[in-house]
Amino acid sequence: MEQLTYERLQDNLKRLKLFKAVEILDDVATLSQNNGGSYLSFLDQLLEEEVAAKDKRRVSTAMKTAGLPMAKTIEEYDFSFHPHLDKKPVMELFDMTFLAKHENVIFLGPPGVGKTHLAIALAIKACFHGFKVYFTTMNTLIAKLKESQSKGKAYLNSSLVIVDEVGYLPVTGQEAYLFFQFISYRYERSSTIITSNKSFTDWQELFGDPVIASAILDRLLHHCKVVNIKGHSYRLQGHAFAKQLSQKGGDSLPVPPD
Repeated sequence: MEQLTYERLQDNLKRLKLFKAVEILDDVATLSQNNGGSYLSFLDQLLEEEVAAKDKRRVSTAMKTAGLPMAKTIEEYDFSFHPHLDKKPVMELFDMTFLAKHENVIFLGPPGVGKTHLAIALAIKACFHGFKVYFTTMNTLIAKLKESQSKGKAYLNSSLVIVDEVGYLPVTGQEAYLFFQFISYRYERSSTIITSNKSFTDWQELFGDPVIASAILDRLLHHCKVVNIKGHSYRLQGHAFAKQLSQKGGDSLPVPPD
């Protein structure tokens, strides 16, 4: 490649902010020349790498904005540890059609079975597809709902909101009503993912009011995919405590029929 042409190409790539293309220009040009590639194949490879780099940066930024506590993908989830979990409906969630339909997803199960892992994996996939995502725990969400009822908040208006750890801490009557308002506002507008260690029959006790609990479940379950994960904690595998749990059984959460 002529020096003047090379320098002009680098300069134009920088002005267009195609920084990945600038970085790999030498390698792609050399490879293309050695392989006898066409100008089109050279340009195609250069732009493919640039687009891939931009997508990676975009998804990384979206994940940070979403407040995800960690990066967990579906490929990292160990389905073999939960042999009773039907893999097919879980994998179908990653088609992202539930977002287009404004459906909800609820992961139920005891601590450590991977509910949060699956929720985060769905959040990352949603970020990749350009959806605005917001991650929060139930405790943090309640605190934010107490601060302000502004309709411009991300936890209200994001395309996908993940509320983790519902049921781990008790809520007051006022907090239950605030959560009901939150669910009602998002109902049929956008999708919400809930993870909980409580079966639906325990939600009356959780929210302290059967009317509020029924109203929350009515809106959550109207358009919803429920995944009930039976099993023991992946984090406790190999520990004596886990063996005691296994002997006792009763580790599943009953889910009423849809």
